[in-house]
Amino acid sequence: MGETSTTTPVVTQTLGYPRIGHNRELKRALEGYWRGRIDEQALRTTFWQVANSGWEDQKRAGIDRIGVGGETLYDHVLDWTVRLGLIPKRFRDLEGLERYFAMARGQPGIAAFEMTKWFDTNYHYLVPEIEPDMEPAPDFSDFLELLRQAQTSLGDRAVPIVIGPLTFAYLSRTALDLDHVSSLLLPAYRDLLGALSTVRVPEVQFHEPVLVLSDVEEMRSTFERIYGDLAGVGIPINLVTYFDDVGAAYPWLVHLPVDVISLDLTRGDNLGLIQKFGWPQDKTLAAGLVDGRSVWRVRPQEVQVMLDTLAEAGLSAASGHLRFGISCSLQHVPYEVGRETALPDPLRGVLAFAREKLGELASLARGAFTEAQEAWDTFYAFSPADETVQERVHSLSEADFQRAQPYDQRRPLQVSLPLFPTTTIGSYPQTPEVRRLRARFRRGEISLSEYEAGIDAFIAYAVGVQDGLGLDVIVHGEFERSDMVEYFAQKLTGFAFTQHGWVQSFGSRYVRPPIIFGDVARREAMTVREFVVAQRFTHKPVKGMLTGPVTILNWSYPRIDVPHYETAYQIALALRDEIADLEAAGARVIQVDEPALREGLPLKRERWEEYLTWAVKAFRLATAKARPETQVHTHMCYAEFGDILASIEALDADVISIENARSDDATLRELAEFGYPREVGPGVYDIHSPVVPSVEFIEAKLRSFVQHLSPQQIWVNPDCGLKTRAWEEVIPSLRNMIKAVRRMREAFAASPQDAPTE
Repeated sequence: MGETSTTTPVVTQTLGYPRIGHNRELKRALEGYWRGRIDEQALRTTFWQVANSGWEDQKRAGIDRIGVGGETLYDHVLDWTVRLGLIPKRFRDLEGLERYFAMARGQPGIAAFEMTKWFDTNYHYLVPEIEPDMEPAPDFSDFLELLRQAQTSLGDRAVPIVIGPLTFAYLSRTALDLDHVSSLLLPAYRDLLGALSTVRVPEVQFHEPVLVLSDVEEMRSTFERIYGDLAGVGIPINLVTYFDDVGAAYPWLVHLPVDVISLDLTRGDNLGLIQKFGWPQDKTLAAGLVDGRSVWRVRPQEVQVMLDTLAEAGLSAASGHLRFGISCSLQHVPYEVGRETALPDPLRGVLAFAREKLGELASLARGAFTEAQEAWDTFYAFSPADETVQERVHSLSEADFQRAQPYDQRRPLQVSLPLFPTTTIGSYPQTPEVRRLRARFRRGEISLSEYEAGIDAFIAYAVGVQDGLGLDVIVHGEFERSDMVEYFAQKLTGFAFTQHGWVQSFGSRYVRPPIIFGDVARREAMTVREFVVAQRFTHKPVKGMLTGPVTILNWSYPRIDVPHYETAYQIALALRDEIADLEAAGARVIQVDEPALREGLPLKRERWEEYLTWAVKAFRLATAKARPETQVHTHMCYAEFGDILASIEALDADVISIENARSDDATLRELAEFGYPREVGPGVYDIHSPVVPSVEFIEAKLRSFVQHLSPQQIWVNPDCGLKTRAWEEVIPSLRNMIKAVRRMREAFAASPQDAPTE
């Protein structure tokens, strides 16, 4: 890349940083605190160490404006719920961390907040609840202390990050309209700015990602009113958006009374909007040139085009109205590529995690970026196309996406089960013993046969527990799988894996997304051995357990130069071959999980149809060749599925299980109103809470289900997999679930027309 047009220094900024610790220190501290192994002071000490480490990373990279405020013990949205004093009645008898974690995880008799996806990412936030008579009681003391600590390290580089009032209001669960909620919150935000004015900050980042949504035009008057009021406080405001372009909002957005507007130039077409409408001379553009959600290095030619376009619009370092930034918070990528010594050098040369992206940003600001193109050229030579795999995708016909018989014809051929059939979603506790076994095998301390014998013992125990409790459809427990995506990726070509590439999914739950660097194909059977082992231990049907193509794609870091649908189809074909092998091994029930189907939905409604078309086809490509006698299940969780029900039906799965406990039966009611014709397993209890549900609680859930669906449609299962729970929680929870089902069966057997429904 050539030199920038001027030697004037370009201001750089960040919008957030990974907050889990380079070695997952915060996870260990959180789980130690929950188990009573460390006290609150030790937990907070770890929090401050992790936060300070992130600030120092950014300071060493020479970043001028370092975002401070994304650091959190559990979830940054929950933090702002507490800071704004929006505490629902059921939590008001609790205080401090007990209340904070009850809102996140629940307590006996106290339901936790609903959890759902942060826009189109795999990060889960806790949904604020704003009751009609609620009066905010703000307390920003912890935020101000966080800022003071950051200023000790960073000086005037520290810039507070605040979730904007409209985004907070939009993401909340409330019966009130957006304008009302924003007005309710406005005094608290004014108080916050007043407090920040006493600690001498250069500006405040107000994060308003709702500005990229399709319905933002309906928010215009509220944005203008709220930010007109906030601007009157007198602190410079940096209005931050990300994940897409601002679309129709651009013409009025750029005239809001703010000083800086941060736009994501790596997604959507904000650059085209700048070309079309120009840029106001009284504003600074913070151009998000470095992709905060991708692990790939920037491409020099693409960045040069961006800079040339900005220069044509009168935006350059010399203009004084341009700064360079990361497109969004770096919480969506791991800490450092440099630690990944097992990756091949040509691949490592084109990867950039959080630390490397800071370096890229600094290099862009200096106008020195020539080495990146050579790295890309080396990578392309290292990873040529697999013509066999590509030909298989390009030769598909419509018949490849259609099951042999429609649902009403194939259902009578499938497994016959009692009313309210019971099952679980797939995984069972990943105990220290399970993790230790996998680690010993990875390190070469035990042989393959010893490892498999250990896994088989865990499978035998899990199957025995399920059989003993009386579940109808058994799962093998997934003890051989560290992660539902990583496990399959390790069995496929075209994937690379990190040793330390952890990112936060929610709370103390972290994942290591694989990196898709080439064409994808199956080497051999991936799940058949464990299925066969489990089926030997029971006469009941055992589910074959697979992760769906869209979820594998969305929960990995895919190539940025290959259409997503093409990669999804490659994965689907590999899964289709796996389903055939499972059927040959005797599987009568096969589950293909797609929890990320809704997550991948574009933020702009006008782009939904294109995505949903290929996403549904990918699932059908994987499952369509299943025999009519094979019952195909899928599972979805922690997202708003009500607006894609037609696509869920189009998947043509025989049974769908859904997260339900935290969403107040919302998806269940939506499926019923839609007239969903197949079988549904709404979750009867929250697996992310340590609370063991009572028989009465689950029975009440089931009685509510039959108000919406026919008893013949209803399956009974937990919300999601049980890998994060302990056996001491799992066994009594499932025992109570079975007891509740037996009560329901007895009631319907005695008098179906008079069975309890309320």
